[in-house]
Amino acid sequence: MAVELGCVKWMTLIAIIMGARVIMAEESSPQAQFTAMFVFGDSLTDPGNNNYLNSLAKANYVPYGVDFYQGPSGRFCNGRTIIDYIALKVNDMRNKGDLVGIPALLPYTSLSASEKDILRGVNYASAAGGILEETGQNLGERFSFSGQVQNFENTLSQLRSHMEDEELRNYLAKALVIMILGSNDYINNYLNPSFYTSSFVYSPKDYANLLINRYATQILFSLFSKNTHQVVHDLSSRYIANIGRLGLRKFFIAGIAPLGCIPNQIANGLPPPGKCVDYANNIVGMFNKQLESLVNELNIKFSNGSIFVYGNTFGAFTDILNNAKSYGFSVIDRGCCGIGRNQGQITCLPFSVPCTNRDQYIFWDAFHPTQAVNQIMAQKAYSGSASDCYPVNIQQMAQFYKT
Repeated sequence: MAVELGCVKWMTLIAIIMGARVIMAEESSPQAQFTAMFVFGDSLTDPGNNNYLNSLAKANYVPYGVDFYQGPSGRFCNGRTIIDYIALKVNDMRNKGDLVGIPALLPYTSLSASEKDILRGVNYASAAGGILEETGQNLGERFSFSGQVQNFENTLSQLRSHMEDEELRNYLAKALVIMILGSNDYINNYLNPSFYTSSFVYSPKDYANLLINRYATQILFSLFSKNTHQVVHDLSSRYIANIGRLGLRKFFIAGIAPLGCIPNQIANGLPPPGKCVDYANNIVGMFNKQLESLVNELNIKFSNGSIFVYGNTFGAFTDILNNAKSYGFSVIDRGCCGIGRNQGQITCLPFSVPCTNRDQYIFWDAFHPTQAVNQIMAQKAYSGSASDCYPVNIQQMAQFYKT
């Protein structure tokens, strides 16, 4: 399955790093590398938020979670998600995926969250959620990105009741924000003309523009400053002055994977054997390219106090597809659990019997990777090269505290 591996090319690395007032963190300790994690995303990272919603997009039944220590928790995977491998420190001595040393993040909707749990951070990701409000509405209730931001603001209100302003500012400045969004805006919107008119209204380029503008609006307006009415891409001094208002400093913003290679798209698009659906890959490539540019621009304009990292999900996942055998995979074009062509026409249903050699599969179901892939992707995000994430990886980001 040949997919062109795009290279992330940035021209401002030296300017970003040299121009920022960076203070090296104190010598590493056994403690967590970040004070907390706040996660915004979709079914790739949903830890069970949709369990509490009136939604068809749920994974709280077997065989989901067949390899997860909690069983079917609501994760759309046979085991751990990429967030679990980056962040969670669970009570499992066999786990070798703890990368940043932060205990497990509970879903925002969890009824059992304590003050101590919230202080570790919160996962707001919601299956079927997207950048656009209407994305995923065919599947019922879900938290869109703006809804997840509102949920974060609710969490922030709780934190303010337990911390003084300066303590909260320092806590947030050393927290890690992860955003993995956009896939549903294609799968459950643009590439689903039976329910949505977006592909008739917008060209692929215009649709990518729409998504990036909405994404930037939420990042800039909702997360940082509600009191500005300038256009999103006018990153003026007002934004620079206000971006630190909430104290968040460290952002990992991931691109979209090659959707044309997932079992669902192969089953419906019927590309030649061993190939992906080029159209789907090409249009998400337009989004990724603009997202790279946005992250680059944010780093230049906000180099006085924040750092934004672009996660090259498309490139990292493509590398796995193109070099499957070297990564230990033998099945790259069909789901481990699913129905129809490529086990991708209907996703994993309750009490389905999944494949037994799950670690050899790239895809768990019609849309989502196996935990074996999630572990590799997490490692690339955490300590990968500049082709995986730029200008630094998560491990390097943890070593910087910007004033």
